[in-house]
This record gives sequence, structure tokens and C-alpha cells, in this order.
Amino acid sequence: MGCTTILVGKKASYDGSTMIARNDDGFFDVKKLVVVDPKKQPRKYKSKIAHLSIELPDNPMRYTSTPSVDPKRGIWAANGINEANVGMTATETLSTNPLVLGADPYVVYKEKKGRQKEVAGGLGEEDLVVLVLPYIRSAREGVKRLGELLEKYGTYEPNGIAFNDENECWWLETIGGHHWIARRLKDEEYVIMPNQFGIDRFDLDDACGEQKYHMCSADLKDFIEKNHLDLNKGKVFNPRYVFGSHSDGDHVYNTPRAWFMGRYFNPTTYRWDGENADFTPESDDIPWSMVAEKKITVEDIKYILSSYFQGTPYNPYQKGDDPRKHLYRPIGISRTGVMAVLQIRGYMPDPLKGLEWICFGANPFNTVVPIYTYTDVMPKYMSDVSLDVSTDNFYWGSRLIGALADPHFYSSGQIVERYQMKVPAEGHRLINEYDEKMLKEKDYSLIREANEKICEMAKKETLDTLAQVLRDASVHMKCSYNRSDN
Repeated sequence: MGCTTILVGKKASYDGSTMIARNDDGFFDVKKLVVVDPKKQPRKYKSKIAHLSIELPDNPMRYTSTPSVDPKRGIWAANGINEANVGMTATETLSTNPLVLGADPYVVYKEKKGRQKEVAGGLGEEDLVVLVLPYIRSAREGVKRLGELLEKYGTYEPNGIAFNDENECWWLETIGGHHWIARRLKDEEYVIMPNQFGIDRFDLDDACGEQKYHMCSADLKDFIEKNHLDLNKGKVFNPRYVFGSHSDGDHVYNTPRAWFMGRYFNPTTYRWDGENADFTPESDDIPWSMVAEKKITVEDIKYILSSYFQGTPYNPYQKGDDPRKHLYRPIGISRTGVMAVLQIRGYMPDPLKGLEWICFGANPFNTVVPIYTYTDVMPKYMSDVSLDVSTDNFYWGSRLIGALADPHFYSSGQIVERYQMKVPAEGHRLINEYDEKMLKEKDYSLIREANEKICEMAKKETLDTLAQVLRDASVHMKCSYNRSDN
């Protein structure tokens, strides 16, 4: 699944919060935003894809989730924030290499055939949020729980997973079937992650010792040495060389996205364009983490995760016949199901710390809405989604706007831009209003009222925008004809 992820440390963000966000780029997956009550959390979990059964602890916490509406392939919870104000987004599909897979193959489901018994597969993107998020009280605990599950059950795919709490952001990457590494983001940095093994610096001694900024599977050192995996020269250990891919496909699908993200957040730190560029769209050594040239906002994250190489020759919407316009895979892609910015505001009381900024569908044409996560119910506009197309929910409203606006990019552009500006502006205003009211009155039951007000606003603006882009698309239909046209 081709996703894009960003992590932002608390000293890198505009308000001192930590933020993690990811485009969940399935294949037009129908999604919704819900709250999972601890009573409805399974005590015995069985995956659809791997047919793996796992006994779960008896003490789950409440958490938000953006599951697939169609359950036939599993839950696919994608991301959420639990009542301890820990965020998790899972997963970013990664890349790897034959040396790694030969040393530690994936754990793949095998059907019962004749006398051969059924063999369960390992963990996958379908499962991870449900198995981890309800049971952790810090980002670090998330890494440890997931690491233990990976070592015990294995995985059938390469994945990257982000965790955040009010102080820390952690990024975990799987290695083959049972191994993993994780690195804590420095507070002043941000991380850019396309679908490629990302971590480019790692301290194995810290991971096997104090674990201040690094963690890994218990036998990782021996695993690397035994299987001759270390391709590094010198003292710096670069996991990207050891565990990642080095394919031509990366240069059209992955590295261009990292290039555009770095170019946006660090426009003058490096030279990104021209003959003497430090990094090009096909560079394999674009840093995994950097210190941005300004503080990063929610709107910055939304913009970059909606981007399609604006201002470059690779923009698929540019006019003219430049053959480069479809050369690289954009970040904001048509098939996105959901994007969520998980913001943990450490300066707020516990009930107000977690905000989930949510949007559905193709990010170049949608908008983002803030939702308080410390609640036991979500507004129907976010949660009441079926496979039937309806303008009564945010998911289908967003999908319809994107499908109508895309073929009329230039005529609908201003309509979409106004929508993308107004909704988050009103979202910030309502969050500020209810933050102040709840801090003053110490009445956090107002969270439900706040979420409803925010969704009422989002519904009104979405329907207004949908009507405008529908009219614009209708005007430009190919079957239009007036006698006065001749």
C-alpha cells in the first residue's frame, strides 16, 4: 500500500505539540472515524488475511480508529489516539532486499491442502492498531509492545509504524519476518517517509543498552553479523543500506516524494534544483530527519501530504506537453482513503490533549477537520458511513468533490482553495473557543458538543463546495451546446 508519513517533534511544531500523520493510500477504501469502546474491543483477535489468532489483554483503553467500512478484508484501523493520549498510525509499507528476506523470510499464510495443515501467517497492516493502541500509555510502550508481537508472531510484509505522546515521537521499521528497529525523533526535527526503508543513522549500542533514542529486536546484532548484511563502510551504521531497497523503481515511486517534502520544509538548507543540486528526485541519500527552517503547522502537514509537485516540471496538472509531468508518483494521490494528523498537545489538561485532524479521499481536493479524541462517541457525519454514496457524511462528500474537481482543475481550483482555507480556519476558531470554555468551566463533557459544532460547520462548507464544483463540472460537460456558440 503506497502511503506517505511525516513525524514532527515538539520543538519543531508551532505550538510545542507532537504530530504524526499519514496518507492511507489504499484503493479507494471507504473509511470512517469511530471510537472503540473497551467493551467492544475483542479479547481474542483473528485476522482475515493471515488467519492468525491472538489472545489480547483484559484491560484495553478507549481509542479512536478509522477502519474500513467493508469488513471483508479485516478492520484496517489505520490510525488513532487512545484515552492515554498516545497516537499511532500504521502502516507505511516499506521496501527491503533479497539478503534480508533470505535470512528472515516473511511469515506467510498457507492454506490447508490435502494432508498439509493450515499454517497461520504473521501480523500485517490489517491488524496492528487494534493489537497495540488500546494497551499502551506512551509512544515508547507502543514500540515495545509491537516489537514483542513481531518477534513472537512475525509479519508477512514490510511496514513502518509511528507513535507519539506529548513528549516523544518514535518510528519503527520491520526487518524481514521477525526483526525490527525503532528510533526516537529528536524534539527539534521532523521525519519524511515515502514507501521506502527510511532510517539512515542508528546506534546499535544504544539500542542494545540504554535505549535512549534507539530500540531493536533482541538479536539484531547477531542477525546482521551472521547473515553478512552490513554493507556500511566506516563507523556510521546506516540501516537504509543494510535493510532497505536500492531499486530503479524507488526513483520514480519513493525518492521523488522525499525530495519534494525536504524541498518544502528546507528550501535553502540544501540545493534541490539544477545541475549542482545537493539532492534530486532520484537521490537515494535524502536525509530521514531534518530541522525545518520554520515551525511546522497542521496546515503545512496537510499541504505537503496533498502535494503533487507544484512549481516543478513534474506537476501532472500543468498545462502543455512536458513529458516529465507524469514521471513521478505524487504524494497527494487519487486513491487515498484517509489522512489523519494526530496532534498531542502537552500543554493542555488530559481531556484536551488529543486532536485528530481528519480528511478523506484525494488530498489535493479535500479539507481537514479537527476532532477532540477524548470522547466516547463520534458525530454521525464522521462515523455513519456505508458503502452507499451519500452526501450525509464527510467521506463521500470529500470523494465527490475530488472526482468532480479533478478533470476541471483550473476552473474548480479557486472553489477548492477557498474550501481548503475556510474549514481549517473555522476549525481552529472552534477549537480555540471550546478550549477556552472548557478550561474556564472545567467541564470536559463539552467535547461532544464541540465535535458536533465542528462537524456541522464542515458539513455546511462541504455541501456548498460540492454544489459549486458540480455546477462547474456541468458547465464543462462535452455534450454542452448553444446556438449562440456558433
